[in-house]
Amino acid sequence: MSEELHDVSVVVNGLPRTARVPARRLLSDFLRHDVGLTGTHVGCEHGVCGACTVLVDSRPVRSCLLFAVGVDGAAITTIEGCTLPDGELGAVQQAFMECHGLQCGFCTPGFVTTITAFLDEQPDPSAEEAREAIAGNLCRCTGYQNIVAAVLRAAQIQREITGQAVAER
Repeated sequence: MSEELHDVSVVVNGLPRTARVPARRLLSDFLRHDVGLTGTHVGCEHGVCGACTVLVDSRPVRSCLLFAVGVDGAAITTIEGCTLPDGELGAVQQAFMECHGLQCGFCTPGFVTTITAFLDEQPDPSAEEAREAIAGNLCRCTGYQNIVAAVLRAAQIQREITGQAVAER
């Protein structure tokens, strides 16, 4: 007896994607295996580490904890969708590079998506707000100082892109 399959239709990084999947297919597996976007990493498989974080309707979620059928109709942004429209590095990715915010890179996709959502809500964070924003993501390689610096630098880059005035801190 074969498992019943369900149609899942989502928009991933601006492109419509549809697949027939079992009801218990995790969103992380859907993205990696059915959609072919392998930038989303699966670390702990318990929602603790944050490596699998993607944006669902602009909100950060742990894709290892959600079934793909549960996000049918949603807009999903993965690390691959955090670039600029021309394919260049997005502000958060650029800041990670400039500030040496990654080492092995395994946790980086989750940090980038988390920080992207955070900066949409808080475009001029303090260092303490940046630390709080990344508190749910784990990295075993860094001491987080460069990641915090990358959050602050990404905010600056985004303000420069949008022409917003820089607030004095």
